[in-house]
Amino acid sequence: MNPTPISDLSRRQFIARAGVGLAALSTTRPAVAQGSVANSKLRLGLIGCGKRGVWLAGLFAEHGGYEMVAVADYFPEAAQLAADKFKLTPARAFSGLKCYEKMIAKGGLDAVAIISPPYFHPEQAAAAVAAGLNVYLAKPVAVDVPGCHSIAASGAAARKQGQVFLVDFQTRTNEFYIEAIQRVHAGAIGDFCFGEGTYHDGRLAIKGETGTVEGRLRNWVFDQVLSGDIIVEQNIHTLDVMSWIAKDTPPVRCSGTGGRRVRVDVGNAWDHFALAYEYPNNVGVTFSSRQFNAHGTPGGILNRMFGTKGVLMTAYGADVMIRGGAEAFYRGGKTAGIYKEGAQANIKAFHQQIMKKDAANETVAPSVTSNLVAIMGRTAAYEGRPVTWAEHLASKKKLQADLTGLTA
Repeated sequence: MNPTPISDLSRRQFIARAGVGLAALSTTRPAVAQGSVANSKLRLGLIGCGKRGVWLAGLFAEHGGYEMVAVADYFPEAAQLAADKFKLTPARAFSGLKCYEKMIAKGGLDAVAIISPPYFHPEQAAAAVAAGLNVYLAKPVAVDVPGCHSIAASGAAARKQGQVFLVDFQTRTNEFYIEAIQRVHAGAIGDFCFGEGTYHDGRLAIKGETGTVEGRLRNWVFDQVLSGDIIVEQNIHTLDVMSWIAKDTPPVRCSGTGGRRVRVDVGNAWDHFALAYEYPNNVGVTFSSRQFNAHGTPGGILNRMFGTKGVLMTAYGADVMIRGGAEAFYRGGKTAGIYKEGAQANIKAFHQQIMKKDAANETVAPSVTSNLVAIMGRTAAYEGRPVTWAEHLASKKKLQADLTGLTA
């Protein structure tokens, strides 16, 4: 059967269709600690005790509406360090590849925060939703198209069951981004002519040994399968803003290139991409990224959209503004605190939505779309050919990690 063209398939229809995959979720779920919800103190479990996971857990604790009750990570020492930080007994620290299953089975949770390598997100989110838990999920949501469909299905199942499912993108919480893009959607810069996005950054640090299966897991950000490559794991911030500007309407096609030429000492992820996305009405948006030392050349997470009346300019951690005539101009402001403030905003929203039993889960659909846009660009570059959205959406190709040798 031929896939339905994206022009005939609304985002709501796409999510609904994807939800069929979880329609048969077990109705017999482990008991959830609903008493804590009534007392406004959510019992939270952390999946992924790396640097960002523990940092985010600290923000959950600072919020005041959460109680950290369990932690899980493949590495026992990481789980134990997190348990010690949050004054948990060793019995509440879980390790191994199935650490999340062990934690969920133990019970006593209202919600989980999934901050693990992206490769594991779909299965961990599905397990949490099936257990009746609310889900706070780090970006990116998945590393392949089937994984994106799985997240869409988990979000739809959570909504049907009254559970909150929130994806953590900081930019979509920032007041200047929100105001500027609302103005663009209202016609402030006129019709779109063309746009550009960049994510230029230095290299990331190697974490421990390489050349072993556990070393691969520690250095997952350099692994094509575990991370989805830099375009999915890191560059998605720029591509999410690009998608947001386009009202989350997907591109028609994408072509481009990239490679691994400078940072070649660890893993197999590429260190640069150069792409051209074509949106409806022949609007082209170029994108480039790098993850290596550029010898002082300015970098950043930048987006620009040129219109017939003005230009939208955004910079993660810097200025967001609209330049143009009197009707278009928007002074905007600086977003210097967006990394922390965005996470805090999402943690607050997650708590409020659970308290209000608001399971609209509005972050899921746009996050799935921007994730698919990133994977589309990766596919076009990897395969050296144009890729259409309709073809891309129908892809069954699933990335598989050989985890032989890791402890279950």
